[in-house]
Amino acid sequence: MDTQTIINLAAGAGLGVVGWFARQIWDAVNELKGDLSKLREELAKDYVPKDDFKSFAQEIREMFREISHKLDNKADKP
Repeated sequence: MDTQTIINLAAGAGLGVVGWFARQIWDAVNELKGDLSKLREELAKDYVPKDDFKSFAQEIREMFREISHKLDNKADKP
């Protein structure tokens, strides 16, 4: 075996490993894109919409105002 053949075999093997590694990275990125898409869909289902939260927060504030008013008008207040 001459030197050129050894260099060609080493380069071929090295490029084969690099190609395999690049393919693995490519597949992993594509899988992550799919997972991210699914996550976006699930997040929209699980969390409360902004308008619903605003109306709920308004109800809570009103209840606190009523409680505060009752405490301010309490008869045995010092």
